[in-house]
Amino acid sequence: MNSLFILTRRCQTLRVTIERSDTKLPEEGDSRLRGLPSLAAGPVAAVAAALAAVLTALSGRYGFHRDELYFMVAGDHPDWGYVDQPPLTPLLARASTALLGDSPSALRVVATILCVASVVTVALIARELGGDRRVQTVAACCAAASAIVLGLGHLLATATFDMLAWLVISLLVLRLLRTGDGRWFVAIGVAVGVGMENKQLLGLLVVSLFLALLLVGPRDVLRTRWLPIGALIAVVIAAPNLIWSAAHGWPQFTVAAGISEDGADDRAMLFPLLIVQLSPLFFPIWAAGLIRLWRDPSVRWARLIPVATVLLFAAVLVAGGKSYYVLPLLLVSLAAGVAPVVRRVRPRLLVAGIAVAAAVNAVIGLPVLPPAAAGVPNAVNAEVGEQIGWPEFVRSVAGAWRQIPEADRARAVILAQNYGEAAAIARYGPEHGLPDAYSGHMSYADWGPPPDSADGPVLLVHAAENRRIPARFTDCRLVGPVDIGYDVDNQVSENVIRLCGAAPVPWSALWPSLRHA
Repeated sequence: MNSLFILTRRCQTLRVTIERSDTKLPEEGDSRLRGLPSLAAGPVAAVAAALAAVLTALSGRYGFHRDELYFMVAGDHPDWGYVDQPPLTPLLARASTALLGDSPSALRVVATILCVASVVTVALIARELGGDRRVQTVAACCAAASAIVLGLGHLLATATFDMLAWLVISLLVLRLLRTGDGRWFVAIGVAVGVGMENKQLLGLLVVSLFLALLLVGPRDVLRTRWLPIGALIAVVIAAPNLIWSAAHGWPQFTVAAGISEDGADDRAMLFPLLIVQLSPLFFPIWAAGLIRLWRDPSVRWARLIPVATVLLFAAVLVAGGKSYYVLPLLLVSLAAGVAPVVRRVRPRLLVAGIAVAAAVNAVIGLPVLPPAAAGVPNAVNAEVGEQIGWPEFVRSVAGAWRQIPEADRARAVILAQNYGEAAAIARYGPEHGLPDAYSGHMSYADWGPPPDSADGPVLLVHAAENRRIPARFTDCRLVGPVDIGYDVDNQVSENVIRLCGAAPVPWSALWPSLRHA
Protein backbone atom coordinates (compact mmCIF):
# COMPACT_ATOMS: atom_id res chain seq x y z
CA MET A 1 0.00 0.00 0.00
CA ASN A 2 2.80 2.39 0.79
CA SER A 3 4.40 1.76 -2.60
CA LEU A 4 1.06 2.35 -4.35
CA PHE A 5 0.58 5.57 -2.40
CA ILE A 6 4.06 6.82 -3.38
CA LEU A 7 3.49 5.90 -7.02
CA THR A 8 0.16 7.74 -7.00
CA ARG A 9 1.73 10.86 -5.50
CA ARG A 10 4.51 10.82 -8.09
CA CYS A 11 1.98 10.48 -10.91
CA GLN A 12 0.04 13.42 -9.50
CA THR A 13 3.23 15.47 -9.31
CA LEU A 14 4.07 14.61 -12.91
CA ARG A 15 0.54 15.55 -14.00
CA VAL A 16 0.78 18.93 -12.30
CA THR A 17 4.19 19.55 -13.84
CA ILE A 18 2.87 18.80 -17.32
CA GLU A 19 -0.21 20.98 -16.80
CA ARG A 20 1.95 23.90 -15.62
CA SER A 21 4.39 23.63 -18.49
CA ASP A 22 3.94 26.18 -21.25
CA THR A 23 5.89 24.01 -23.70
CA LYS A 24 4.16 21.48 -25.89
CA LEU A 25 5.63 18.05 -25.23
CA PRO A 26 6.47 15.76 -28.12
CA GLU A 27 3.73 13.37 -29.11
CA GLU A 28 3.83 9.76 -27.97
CA GLY A 29 6.35 7.76 -29.96
CA ASP A 30 8.41 10.83 -30.82
CA SER A 31 12.13 9.99 -30.61
CA ARG A 32 12.67 13.13 -28.52
CA LEU A 33 11.07 11.38 -25.54
CA ARG A 34 13.82 8.81 -25.05
CA GLY A 35 16.42 9.18 -22.33
CA LEU A 36 20.16 9.51 -22.76
CA PRO A 37 22.74 6.72 -22.69
CA SER A 38 25.11 6.60 -19.73
CA LEU A 39 27.94 9.11 -19.84
CA ALA A 40 31.41 7.80 -20.70
CA ALA A 41 32.92 10.06 -18.05
CA GLY A 42 36.08 8.06 -17.45
CA PRO A 43 37.15 7.44 -21.07
CA VAL A 44 36.27 10.99 -22.18
CA ALA A 45 38.16 12.43 -19.22
CA ALA A 46 41.17 10.30 -20.20
CA VAL A 47 41.05 11.66 -23.76
CA ALA A 48 40.75 15.21 -22.44
CA ALA A 49 43.67 14.70 -20.06
CA ALA A 50 45.86 13.27 -22.84
CA LEU A 51 45.06 16.26 -25.05
CA ALA A 52 45.83 18.68 -22.21
CA ALA A 53 49.16 16.93 -21.58
CA VAL A 54 50.20 17.17 -25.24
CA LEU A 55 49.20 20.83 -25.57
CA THR A 56 50.93 21.75 -22.33
CA ALA A 57 54.15 19.92 -23.26
CA LEU A 58 54.37 21.79 -26.59
CA SER A 59 52.98 25.16 -25.53
CA GLY A 60 56.39 26.78 -25.02
CA ARG A 61 57.94 25.83 -28.37
CA TYR A 62 58.53 28.36 -31.16
CA GLY A 63 57.10 31.42 -29.40
CA PHE A 64 54.18 33.82 -29.46
CA HIS A 65 51.89 34.11 -32.48
CA ARG A 66 51.49 37.66 -33.81
CA ASP A 67 47.84 37.68 -32.72
CA GLU A 68 48.78 36.61 -29.21
CA LEU A 69 51.24 39.50 -28.95
CA TYR A 70 48.46 41.82 -30.10
CA PHE A 71 45.98 40.43 -27.57
CA MET A 72 48.47 41.03 -24.77
CA VAL A 73 48.79 44.70 -25.75
CA ALA A 74 45.02 45.02 -26.26
CA GLY A 75 44.49 43.59 -22.79
CA ASP A 76 46.53 46.50 -21.45
CA HIS A 77 44.04 48.85 -23.18
CA PRO A 78 40.78 47.44 -21.76
CA ASP A 79 37.68 48.55 -23.59
CA TRP A 80 34.26 47.23 -24.52
CA GLY A 81 35.47 46.59 -28.04
CA TYR A 82 38.29 46.87 -30.54
CA VAL A 83 38.39 47.54 -34.26
CA ASP A 84 38.68 43.86 -35.10
CA GLN A 85 37.09 42.05 -32.14
CA PRO A 86 35.01 42.25 -28.98
CA PRO A 87 36.83 42.36 -25.64
CA LEU A 88 36.74 38.79 -24.33
CA THR A 89 39.93 37.30 -25.82
CA PRO A 90 42.14 40.30 -24.91
CA LEU A 91 40.71 40.16 -21.38
CA LEU A 92 41.48 36.44 -21.17
CA ALA A 93 45.02 37.19 -22.34
CA ARG A 94 45.42 39.87 -19.70
CA ALA A 95 44.06 37.63 -16.94
CA SER A 96 46.29 34.75 -17.98
CA THR A 97 49.49 36.78 -18.09
CA ALA A 98 48.62 38.60 -14.86
CA LEU A 99 48.15 35.31 -13.01
CA LEU A 100 50.73 33.09 -14.71
CA GLY A 101 53.26 35.36 -16.43
CA ASP A 102 53.81 36.59 -19.98
CA SER A 103 55.44 33.49 -21.44
CA PRO A 104 53.83 31.55 -24.31
CA SER A 105 53.20 28.60 -21.98
CA ALA A 106 51.40 30.78 -19.44
CA LEU A 107 49.28 32.54 -22.03
CA ARG A 108 48.22 29.28 -23.64
CA VAL A 109 46.84 27.69 -20.48
CA VAL A 110 43.53 29.34 -21.39
CA ALA A 111 43.65 27.90 -24.93
CA THR A 112 44.31 24.41 -23.56
CA ILE A 113 41.34 24.64 -21.20
CA LEU A 114 39.04 25.91 -23.96
CA CYS A 115 39.97 23.14 -26.38
CA VAL A 116 39.73 20.41 -23.76
CA ALA A 117 36.23 21.72 -23.03
CA SER A 118 35.47 21.60 -26.77
CA VAL A 119 36.43 17.93 -26.94
CA VAL A 120 34.22 17.11 -23.96
CA THR A 121 31.37 19.03 -25.59
CA VAL A 122 31.72 16.97 -28.78
CA ALA A 123 31.38 13.82 -26.68
CA LEU A 124 28.26 15.26 -25.02
CA ILE A 125 26.81 16.04 -28.45
CA ALA A 126 27.39 12.43 -29.49
CA ARG A 127 25.55 11.33 -26.33
CA GLU A 128 22.72 13.78 -27.00
CA LEU A 129 22.28 12.09 -30.37
CA GLY A 130 21.98 8.66 -28.76
CA GLY A 131 25.61 7.61 -28.78
CA ASP A 132 26.60 5.03 -26.21
CA ARG A 133 29.81 5.10 -24.18
CA ARG A 134 31.91 3.74 -27.03
CA VAL A 135 30.50 6.29 -29.49
CA GLN A 136 31.14 9.13 -27.04
CA THR A 137 34.74 8.01 -26.56
CA VAL A 138 35.42 7.71 -30.28
CA ALA A 139 33.83 11.12 -30.89
CA ALA A 140 36.12 12.66 -28.25
CA CYS A 141 39.14 10.95 -29.82
CA CYS A 142 38.27 12.21 -33.30
CA ALA A 143 37.78 15.76 -32.05
CA ALA A 144 41.03 15.69 -30.06
CA ALA A 145 42.91 14.35 -33.09
CA SER A 146 41.52 16.91 -35.55
CA ALA A 147 43.85 19.56 -36.94
CA ILE A 148 41.55 22.44 -36.01
CA VAL A 149 41.32 21.43 -32.33
CA LEU A 150 45.06 20.81 -32.03
CA GLY A 151 45.90 24.05 -33.82
CA LEU A 152 43.50 26.22 -31.84
CA GLY A 153 44.42 24.46 -28.61
CA HIS A 154 48.02 25.53 -29.08
CA LEU A 155 47.21 29.23 -29.59
CA LEU A 156 45.08 31.76 -27.77
CA ALA A 157 42.92 33.13 -30.56
CA THR A 158 39.41 34.48 -30.91
CA ALA A 159 38.63 31.29 -32.86
CA THR A 160 39.67 29.18 -29.85
CA PHE A 161 36.86 30.48 -27.66
CA ASP A 162 34.59 30.76 -30.70
CA MET A 163 34.83 27.03 -31.39
CA LEU A 164 33.77 26.19 -27.84
CA ALA A 165 30.93 28.73 -27.94
CA TRP A 166 29.56 27.30 -31.21
CA LEU A 167 29.75 23.74 -29.87
CA VAL A 168 28.08 24.62 -26.57
CA ILE A 169 25.27 26.45 -28.37
CA SER A 170 24.83 23.48 -30.71
CA LEU A 171 24.64 21.12 -27.72
CA LEU A 172 22.04 23.32 -26.00
CA VAL A 173 19.99 23.59 -29.19
CA LEU A 174 20.03 19.80 -29.54
CA ARG A 175 18.94 19.45 -25.91
CA LEU A 176 16.11 21.92 -26.58
CA LEU A 177 14.98 20.01 -29.66
CA ARG A 178 15.26 16.58 -28.04
CA THR A 179 13.34 17.47 -24.89
CA GLY A 180 10.99 20.11 -26.23
CA ASP A 181 11.61 22.04 -22.99
CA GLY A 182 11.61 25.76 -23.83
CA ARG A 183 13.53 26.62 -20.68
CA TRP A 184 16.71 25.68 -22.53
CA PHE A 185 16.31 28.97 -24.40
CA VAL A 186 17.63 30.66 -21.24
CA ALA A 187 20.90 28.72 -21.37
CA ILE A 188 21.12 29.30 -25.12
CA GLY A 189 20.68 33.03 -24.55
CA VAL A 190 23.49 33.10 -22.00
CA ALA A 191 25.83 31.17 -24.32
CA VAL A 192 25.02 33.40 -27.29
CA GLY A 193 25.51 36.58 -25.26
CA VAL A 194 28.88 35.50 -23.88
CA GLY A 195 29.97 34.25 -27.31
CA MET A 196 29.08 37.58 -28.88
CA GLU A 197 31.48 39.28 -26.46
CA ASN A 198 34.20 37.24 -28.13
CA LYS A 199 33.22 37.38 -31.79
CA GLN A 200 30.26 38.91 -33.58
CA LEU A 201 30.58 36.18 -36.19
CA LEU A 202 28.54 34.06 -33.80
CA GLY A 203 25.46 35.82 -35.13
CA LEU A 204 25.95 33.87 -38.36
CA LEU A 205 25.50 30.60 -36.45
CA VAL A 206 22.37 31.89 -34.71
CA VAL A 207 20.82 32.99 -38.00
CA SER A 208 21.73 29.71 -39.73
CA LEU A 209 20.22 27.59 -36.94
CA PHE A 210 17.06 29.70 -36.73
CA LEU A 211 16.47 29.63 -40.49
CA ALA A 212 17.07 25.88 -40.53
CA LEU A 213 14.59 25.45 -37.68
CA LEU A 214 11.98 27.41 -39.62
CA LEU A 215 12.63 25.33 -42.73
CA VAL A 216 12.63 21.79 -41.32
CA GLY A 217 11.52 22.07 -37.69
CA PRO A 218 10.63 20.94 -35.18
CA ARG A 219 8.95 24.34 -35.00
CA ASP A 220 6.88 23.47 -31.94
CA VAL A 221 9.82 24.49 -29.72
CA LEU A 222 9.25 28.10 -30.80
CA ARG A 223 5.84 28.20 -29.12
CA THR A 224 7.09 29.17 -25.69
CA ARG A 225 7.53 32.32 -23.64
CA TRP A 226 11.12 31.24 -22.96
CA LEU A 227 12.22 32.16 -26.49
CA PRO A 228 11.90 35.95 -26.05
CA ILE A 229 13.35 35.65 -22.55
CA GLY A 230 16.41 33.86 -23.93
CA ALA A 231 16.76 36.40 -26.74
CA LEU A 232 16.58 39.26 -24.24
CA ILE A 233 19.29 37.66 -22.08
CA ALA A 234 21.56 37.31 -25.13
CA VAL A 235 21.05 40.96 -26.10
CA VAL A 236 21.69 42.21 -22.56
CA ILE A 237 24.97 40.27 -22.25
CA ALA A 238 26.15 41.29 -25.71
CA ALA A 239 24.97 44.91 -25.32
CA PRO A 240 28.25 46.49 -24.09
CA ASN A 241 30.15 45.49 -27.22
CA LEU A 242 27.19 46.14 -29.51
CA ILE A 243 26.83 49.65 -28.11
CA TRP A 244 30.56 50.24 -28.46
CA SER A 245 30.49 48.97 -32.05
CA ALA A 246 27.54 51.18 -32.98
CA ALA A 247 29.24 54.21 -31.44
CA HIS A 248 32.39 53.50 -33.48
CA GLY A 249 30.68 52.88 -36.81
CA TRP A 250 30.66 49.07 -36.68
CA PRO A 251 34.38 48.70 -37.49
CA GLN A 252 34.27 44.91 -37.46
CA PHE A 253 32.04 45.00 -40.54
CA THR A 254 34.72 47.08 -42.25
CA VAL A 255 37.32 44.47 -41.37
CA ALA A 256 35.01 41.69 -42.61
CA ALA A 257 34.46 43.58 -45.86
CA GLY A 258 38.22 43.72 -46.36
CA ILE A 259 38.45 39.96 -45.85
CA SER A 260 35.63 39.46 -48.36
CA GLU A 261 37.34 41.63 -50.98
CA ASP A 262 40.45 39.48 -50.76
CA GLY A 263 38.44 36.27 -50.47
CA ALA A 264 38.96 34.69 -53.90
CA ASP A 265 41.47 32.17 -52.54
CA ASP A 266 39.28 31.51 -49.50
CA ARG A 267 36.32 30.73 -51.75
CA ALA A 268 38.34 28.39 -53.95
CA MET A 269 39.86 26.56 -50.99
CA LEU A 270 36.82 26.52 -48.70
CA PHE A 271 35.75 22.90 -49.17
CA PRO A 272 39.28 21.42 -49.48
CA LEU A 273 40.31 23.19 -46.27
CA LEU A 274 37.26 21.85 -44.44
CA ILE A 275 38.51 18.37 -45.24
CA VAL A 276 42.13 19.10 -44.34
CA GLN A 277 41.44 21.06 -41.14
CA LEU A 278 39.55 18.17 -39.59
CA SER A 279 41.43 15.39 -41.38
CA PRO A 280 40.85 13.67 -44.71
CA LEU A 281 40.47 10.45 -42.71
CA PHE A 282 37.53 11.98 -40.84
CA PHE A 283 35.69 13.09 -43.97
CA PRO A 284 33.65 9.83 -44.17
CA ILE A 285 32.63 10.30 -40.53
CA TRP A 286 31.25 13.83 -40.76
CA ALA A 287 29.72 13.05 -44.16
CA ALA A 288 27.99 10.07 -42.57
CA GLY A 289 26.86 12.36 -39.76
CA LEU A 290 25.23 14.81 -42.16
CA ILE A 291 23.42 11.94 -43.89
CA ARG A 292 22.36 10.37 -40.60
CA LEU A 293 20.98 13.61 -39.21
CA TRP A 294 18.93 14.08 -42.36
CA ARG A 295 17.66 10.52 -42.87
CA ASP A 296 17.72 8.60 -39.58
CA PRO A 297 14.24 8.62 -37.96
CA SER A 298 15.76 8.30 -34.49
CA VAL A 299 17.39 11.74 -34.80
CA ARG A 300 14.93 13.33 -37.19
CA TRP A 301 14.37 16.08 -34.63
CA ALA A 302 18.00 17.20 -35.26
CA ARG A 303 17.82 17.46 -39.02
CA LEU A 304 18.19 21.24 -38.79
CA ILE A 305 21.96 20.68 -38.29
CA PRO A 306 22.71 19.60 -41.89
CA VAL A 307 20.44 22.35 -43.18
CA ALA A 308 22.18 24.95 -41.01
CA THR A 309 25.55 23.61 -42.18
CA VAL A 310 24.57 24.07 -45.82
CA LEU A 311 23.26 27.57 -45.14
CA LEU A 312 26.41 28.49 -43.26
CA PHE A 313 28.65 27.05 -45.96
CA ALA A 314 26.80 29.03 -48.63
CA ALA A 315 27.03 32.26 -46.64
CA VAL A 316 30.77 31.84 -46.03
CA LEU A 317 31.34 30.93 -49.68
CA VAL A 318 29.51 34.02 -50.93
CA ALA A 319 31.18 36.30 -48.39
CA GLY A 320 34.67 34.90 -49.01
CA GLY A 321 35.07 34.04 -45.32
CA LYS A 322 37.47 31.65 -43.65
CA SER A 323 36.98 27.90 -43.60
CA TYR A 324 37.14 27.73 -39.80
CA TYR A 325 33.82 29.59 -39.67
CA VAL A 326 32.11 26.33 -40.72
CA LEU A 327 34.23 23.83 -38.80
CA PRO A 328 32.37 23.85 -35.44
CA LEU A 329 29.17 22.67 -37.13
CA LEU A 330 31.18 19.98 -38.91
CA LEU A 331 32.37 18.82 -35.50
CA VAL A 332 28.69 18.40 -34.61
CA SER A 333 28.23 16.28 -37.73
CA LEU A 334 31.39 14.38 -36.82
CA ALA A 335 29.83 13.52 -33.45
CA ALA A 336 26.68 12.37 -35.24
CA GLY A 337 28.58 10.24 -37.74
CA VAL A 338 30.57 8.22 -35.24
CA ALA A 339 27.66 5.87 -34.42
CA PRO A 340 27.12 4.47 -37.95
CA VAL A 341 30.87 4.32 -38.58
CA VAL A 342 31.52 2.41 -35.36
CA ARG A 343 28.91 -0.15 -36.40
CA ARG A 344 30.48 -0.69 -39.83
CA VAL A 345 34.23 -0.29 -39.34
CA ARG A 346 36.44 -2.78 -37.56
CA PRO A 347 37.76 -1.44 -34.25
CA ARG A 348 41.41 -1.94 -35.18
CA LEU A 349 40.95 -0.06 -38.44
CA LEU A 350 39.14 2.76 -36.64
CA VAL A 351 41.85 3.07 -33.99
CA ALA A 352 44.56 3.04 -36.65
CA GLY A 353 42.77 5.77 -38.62
CA ILE A 354 42.46 8.01 -35.58
CA ALA A 355 46.12 7.42 -34.67
CA VAL A 356 47.31 8.30 -38.18
CA ALA A 357 45.11 11.39 -38.26
CA ALA A 358 46.43 12.48 -34.85
CA ALA A 359 50.04 12.06 -35.94
CA VAL A 360 49.63 13.98 -39.19
CA ASN A 361 47.54 16.72 -37.61
CA ALA A 362 50.02 17.12 -34.76
CA VAL A 363 52.75 17.90 -37.28
CA ILE A 364 50.47 20.34 -39.10
CA GLY A 365 48.95 22.09 -36.09
CA LEU A 366 51.56 21.81 -33.33
CA PRO A 367 55.22 22.86 -33.05
CA VAL A 368 56.47 19.29 -33.24
CA LEU A 369 59.31 19.90 -35.70
CA PRO A 370 62.29 22.15 -34.93
CA PRO A 371 61.92 25.74 -36.25
CA ALA A 372 64.44 25.07 -39.01
CA ALA A 373 62.10 22.39 -40.42
CA ALA A 374 58.86 24.33 -39.90
CA GLY A 375 58.60 25.23 -43.60
CA VAL A 376 56.84 21.93 -44.34
CA PRO A 377 53.84 22.34 -41.98
CA ASN A 378 53.89 26.09 -42.63
CA ALA A 379 53.02 25.44 -46.27
CA VAL A 380 49.75 23.87 -45.08
CA ASN A 381 49.13 25.88 -41.91
CA ALA A 382 50.53 29.41 -42.12
CA GLU A 383 49.87 29.98 -38.41
CA VAL A 384 52.91 27.82 -37.66
CA GLY A 385 55.29 30.32 -39.25
CA GLU A 386 53.72 33.26 -37.45
CA GLN A 387 55.12 31.90 -34.17
CA ILE A 388 58.73 31.99 -35.33
CA GLY A 389 61.28 34.79 -35.35
CA TRP A 390 59.82 37.51 -33.14
CA PRO A 391 62.79 37.95 -30.78
CA GLU A 392 65.13 37.94 -33.80
CA PHE A 393 62.92 40.48 -35.54
CA VAL A 394 63.10 42.85 -32.57
CA ARG A 395 66.86 42.39 -32.47
CA SER A 396 67.00 43.60 -36.10
CA VAL A 397 64.89 46.62 -35.20
CA ALA A 398 67.19 47.37 -32.25
CA GLY A 399 70.20 47.29 -34.56
CA ALA A 400 68.55 49.84 -36.83
CA TRP A 401 67.51 51.95 -33.83
CA ARG A 402 71.14 52.24 -32.76
CA GLN A 403 71.94 53.92 -36.08
CA ILE A 404 69.96 56.94 -34.88
CA PRO A 405 72.25 59.40 -33.08
CA GLU A 406 71.77 59.03 -29.36
CA ALA A 407 70.88 62.71 -29.02
CA ASP A 408 67.95 62.24 -31.45
CA ARG A 409 66.45 59.06 -29.98
CA ALA A 410 64.29 60.83 -27.39
CA ARG A 411 62.37 62.49 -30.26
CA ALA A 412 62.44 59.48 -32.61
CA VAL A 413 59.50 57.21 -33.46
CA ILE A 414 59.23 53.57 -34.46
CA LEU A 415 56.30 53.07 -36.86
CA ALA A 416 55.25 49.52 -37.77
CA GLN A 417 52.89 48.61 -40.58
CA ASN A 418 51.32 45.67 -38.76
CA TYR A 419 50.00 45.19 -35.23
CA GLY A 420 52.11 42.04 -34.89
CA GLU A 421 55.37 43.91 -35.41
CA ALA A 422 54.31 46.72 -33.06
CA ALA A 423 53.21 44.25 -30.38
CA ALA A 424 56.44 42.25 -30.70
CA ILE A 425 58.42 45.43 -30.04
CA ALA A 426 56.24 46.08 -26.99
CA ARG A 427 57.05 42.59 -25.67
CA TYR A 428 60.74 42.22 -26.56
CA GLY A 429 61.82 45.82 -27.12
CA PRO A 430 62.49 46.88 -23.51
CA GLU A 431 65.37 44.43 -23.18
CA HIS A 432 67.01 46.19 -26.14
CA GLY A 433 66.25 49.68 -24.91
CA LEU A 434 63.54 50.28 -27.52
CA PRO A 435 60.51 52.51 -26.95
CA ASP A 436 57.02 51.24 -27.80
CA ALA A 437 56.21 51.21 -31.49
CA TYR A 438 53.23 52.94 -33.07
CA SER A 439 51.08 51.56 -35.86
CA GLY A 440 48.04 52.60 -37.83
CA HIS A 441 46.85 49.00 -38.05
CA MET A 442 43.57 47.88 -36.44
CA SER A 443 43.14 49.08 -32.84
CA TYR A 444 46.75 50.23 -32.68
CA ALA A 445 45.51 53.24 -34.64
CA ASP A 446 43.26 54.14 -31.68
CA TRP A 447 46.21 53.96 -29.27
CA GLY A 448 48.26 56.48 -31.25
CA PRO A 449 49.38 58.79 -32.75
CA PRO A 450 52.80 59.71 -31.48
CA PRO A 451 52.91 63.13 -29.79
CA ASP A 452 53.55 66.03 -32.12
CA SER A 453 56.64 66.76 -30.03
CA ALA A 454 58.18 63.55 -31.46
CA ASP A 455 59.78 65.47 -34.32
CA GLY A 456 62.90 63.34 -34.69
CA PRO A 457 63.83 60.54 -37.11
CA VAL A 458 61.29 57.84 -37.97
CA LEU A 459 62.17 54.16 -38.11
CA LEU A 460 59.74 52.43 -40.47
CA VAL A 461 59.03 48.68 -40.36
CA HIS A 462 56.90 47.54 -43.26
CA ALA A 463 56.40 44.86 -45.88
CA ALA A 464 58.87 45.25 -48.72
CA GLU A 465 56.16 45.61 -51.35
CA ASN A 466 54.30 48.31 -49.41
CA ARG A 467 55.15 51.70 -50.90
CA ARG A 468 52.32 53.66 -49.32
CA ILE A 469 53.87 54.07 -45.88
CA PRO A 470 57.38 55.20 -46.92
CA ALA A 471 55.77 57.57 -49.44
CA ARG A 472 54.43 59.57 -46.48
CA PHE A 473 57.97 60.39 -45.32
CA THR A 474 61.12 61.94 -46.75
CA ASP A 475 64.83 61.21 -46.76
CA CYS A 476 64.25 57.48 -46.30
CA ARG A 477 67.05 55.01 -46.71
CA LEU A 478 66.93 51.24 -46.54
CA VAL A 479 68.61 49.88 -43.43
CA GLY A 480 68.06 46.29 -44.48
CA PRO A 481 65.69 43.33 -44.45
CA VAL A 482 64.59 41.69 -41.25
CA ASP A 483 66.57 38.65 -40.18
CA ILE A 484 64.44 36.15 -38.23
CA GLY A 485 67.15 33.53 -38.05
CA TYR A 486 65.24 30.84 -39.96
CA ASP A 487 64.24 30.18 -43.55
CA VAL A 488 60.52 30.35 -42.88
CA ASP A 489 58.03 32.10 -45.14
CA ASN A 490 55.99 34.29 -42.79
CA GLN A 491 54.85 37.89 -42.69
CA VAL A 492 57.67 39.16 -40.50
CA SER A 493 60.33 37.75 -42.85
CA GLU A 494 58.89 39.91 -45.64
CA ASN A 495 59.59 43.14 -43.74
CA VAL A 496 62.25 45.73 -44.35
CA ILE A 497 63.44 48.56 -42.11
CA ARG A 498 63.88 52.12 -43.33
CA LEU A 499 65.27 55.10 -41.51
CA CYS A 500 63.59 58.37 -42.48
CA GLY A 501 63.70 61.98 -41.52
CA ALA A 502 61.16 63.63 -39.27
CA ALA A 503 57.47 63.35 -40.14
CA PRO A 504 56.70 66.00 -42.80
CA VAL A 505 53.67 67.29 -40.88
CA PRO A 506 52.59 66.94 -37.24
CA TRP A 507 51.66 63.38 -36.32
CA SER A 508 48.12 64.42 -35.44
CA ALA A 509 47.61 65.60 -39.01
CA LEU A 510 49.40 62.66 -40.62
CA TRP A 511 47.74 59.93 -38.57
CA PRO A 512 44.42 59.61 -40.44
CA SER A 513 46.29 58.71 -43.63
CA LEU A 514 48.17 55.95 -41.79
CA ARG A 515 45.11 54.17 -40.38
CA HIS A 516 44.31 50.86 -42.05
CA ALA A 517 42.57 47.56 -41.32
